[in-house]
Amino acid sequence: MDLSNLRPAEGSTKNEKRIGRGTGSGRGGTSTRGHKGDKARSGAKQKRHFEGGQTPMQRRLPKRGFKNVNRVEYVPLNLGALEALVQKTGNSSFDVASLVAAGVSRASDKIKVLGTGKLASKVSLKVHAVSASAKAAIEALGGSIELV
Repeated sequence: MDLSNLRPAEGSTKNEKRIGRGTGSGRGGTSTRGHKGDKARSGAKQKRHFEGGQTPMQRRLPKRGFKNVNRVEYVPLNLGALEALVQKTGNSSFDVASLVAAGVSRASDKIKVLGTGKLASKVSLKVHAVSASAKAAIEALGGSIELV
């Protein structure tokens, strides 16, 4: 036995279906496409979301909710997290740049101080927004808040 005698196993290979080669090929006439209709034409294809003429899923389901394009998203900074930041850094004065450096937010984010948690230190802040309860808690300790 040598390389010239090697053959694939019996039945493991098939001839490719050659369509569009005339009536003598056994697949003449319609070339396996059937008679007429969209799929019999050249260039025929279905859209991904086409459901055979049935009303498509995106039209059957109702629209829900409302997205306000003018909504301003804030990164929350709770008083408890602010107290932890004061203890960690030993600093009592924070502006947006120092909060970004501390990893509280990204430079493009707006920061809002919220009143959750306990604040024990006097702090001065320069942030974009503050809740009423947080403002009251900070000012009760003699701190100050300036809005950017």
